[in-house]
Amino acid sequence: MNEETREKLRHVSVATLATALYKRGLRNQTIQDVHPVARKGRNMVGPAYTLRYIPAREDLNTLAEFRDPEHPQRKGVEACPEGHVMVMDSRKDARAASAGDILVTRLQMRGVEGVVTDGGFRDSMAIGALDMSAYHQRPSSPTNLTLHQALDLDVPIGCGDVAVWPGDIVVGDDDSVIVIPAGIADEVADEATEMTVFEDFVIHQVRAGKGIIGLYPPTQEQTLEDFKTWRVQENR
Repeated sequence: MNEETREKLRHVSVATLATALYKRGLRNQTIQDVHPVARKGRNMVGPAYTLRYIPAREDLNTLAEFRDPEHPQRKGVEACPEGHVMVMDSRKDARAASAGDILVTRLQMRGVEGVVTDGGFRDSMAIGALDMSAYHQRPSSPTNLTLHQALDLDVPIGCGDVAVWPGDIVVGDDDSVIVIPAGIADEVADEATEMTVFEDFVIHQVRAGKGIIGLYPPTQEQTLEDFKTWRVQENR
């Protein structure tokens, strides 16, 4: 992805991005019921690399499957490109784990930006201690084989009720995860950056005792004048 865009997206919130996307008619881009395993104090940003699970069938989903070098879960861990975010469609089912700390550690060692599932992770405390962003629904101990069968890599998926295409830009902060269509990522990053500057000004004004009417949104001309002055003063 455009590295300037990546850097801009590291400094805006998912909430701000959701508003920027809403302005473009995109109402359903925030992945639902998915949370950081551990807060990192920084944004995860990268193109999506996807893995799709389907319901497991007992005769096709034994422990012997993990010996197959072509097993999609294992293969995906070794194929996810550096700087990407591995996004897993686990059917919003956290009863069995999408992955554990060994596989997620391998992703970190390969330079992957982060990992997201709408299911659960086993070994979640160990995953949370890694220096890589990870998001899931909740901790889960049973192996994915008990309920999920890894089927496809690098295909369109659904994750937390959001459609994710390979290459879409995935952003996660300490609250949640959002998906930006790749074709508009640059313009959304620019707008969200400008929105963030104004929101910082608003917070400054509110902390100084200012009321929100006419300030947020800026329906009074004086608000815009004050913003211009503040921006110069703060070199923003």
